[in-house]
Amino acid sequence: MTISVLLDTSFLISLVDENRPNHQVAKQYYQMLVGQQHPLYFSTIVAAEFSIKQPIVELPLKNFRIIPFNLPHAIQAARMWNALRRDEGDARSVARDDVKLIAQAEHESIPFILTEDASTFYKYCERLRKEGIARVKAIKLVDGFDESNFQKNGQHTLHL
Repeated sequence: MTISVLLDTSFLISLVDENRPNHQVAKQYYQMLVGQQHPLYFSTIVAAEFSIKQPIVELPLKNFRIIPFNLPHAIQAARMWNALRRDEGDARSVARDDVKLIAQAEHESIPFILTEDASTFYKYCERLRKEGIARVKAIKLVDGFDESNFQKNGQHTLHL
């Protein structure tokens, strides 16, 4: 089974920064996905966010499929934004970019997004899924490495 994954900015920051608490988990997911030749998608939205603090040339770009943010993504993002119940106090600009990435993955039929951001990205992705607005699943690094996260049926490996 081929798994395709969109990479969130927070995932990539953890992947390249050995001092981040979830660096090893990010590295495990990356090595597994590249080793099994699964498509890794890199959004131009993520490129803009990542480039604020670090040049994107520090990323393993040769292993990514770059996807631009286009008009169909924008239309889907606006629909999701208008349907989403946001929590007071969440940074509007951060939440808006998160919704753009979720919409892009949804439109491109990319079923999974790897993220370290549990406070907004994961929360809003799950909310959109529960409301039937999106099918894409966010996998957060804080939960640790678990290859079974990519099972579409939601079944996880039992660790004894």
